[in-house]
Amino acid sequence: MPVFSLVIFILSWMIIGLNKPGNQKSAANGFVVLELFTAEGCSSCPPADETMIQLAKEYPQNVYILGFHVDYWNYIGWTDSFSNEAFSARQKSYADKLNTGNVYTPQVIINGKKQFVGSNKSDLNLAIREELDKNTNTEISLLANKENDERIQVKYTTKGDKACVLNIALIQLEAATNVKRGENKNRLLHHINIVRELKTISAKRNIEGTVTFEIPQGLTTKDIEFIAFLQNKNNWQIMGATIALAH
Repeated sequence: MPVFSLVIFILSWMIIGLNKPGNQKSAANGFVVLELFTAEGCSSCPPADETMIQLAKEYPQNVYILGFHVDYWNYIGWTDSFSNEAFSARQKSYADKLNTGNVYTPQVIINGKKQFVGSNKSDLNLAIREELDKNTNTEISLLANKENDERIQVKYTTKGDKACVLNIALIQLEAATNVKRGENKNRLLHHINIVRELKTISAKRNIEGTVTFEIPQGLTTKDIEFIAFLQNKNNWQIMGATIALAH
């Protein structure tokens, strides 16, 4: 075999070897939970919502996006129908844990330990890749079964300890809102993974159980999913996450 042909042959086999699944660098064990605190009454928030839509397309696996709509913008003319005072309280708790001193929108919390402006895609990309590379996802099993047209039972199992809580969020996959008043007047806003309800369960070692969620009015099982994430209740850092479809 001529030398040139031999070189091509060897390089071809090297490329094939590098493309074998066992030789690829994988983020299969990494995970990222993105908690976006947003509001339809905030003029700075639509770019962050669009950023989440883009990130969901770029990271279809191992990145879990949750949109928490806060209620403290409702006073300026537009009431966000997805807003919840409990989500505003959750953001304030993060401010205490992360020593940020205040709350703002749009804000993204990554794995319960870092915070960014929600529309800063370049910094978010760097942080996501960093977390995917270094995190090991604590195993969580989640199964959501339709009980009837109004309720869904979610069965969970995970390995935790007395310092952990298991959060399970019912998320609406997408929505579009025509805003009539306020800072975003006459704008059509798009959202994904809107948290409609969040249940928190005190975790112990090897916990398992079942919780029931009400299906939000006007939605079906095709419109929702469930995201569960294990969180340290002292420093609020997140140790694992998973997602389940509603059946």
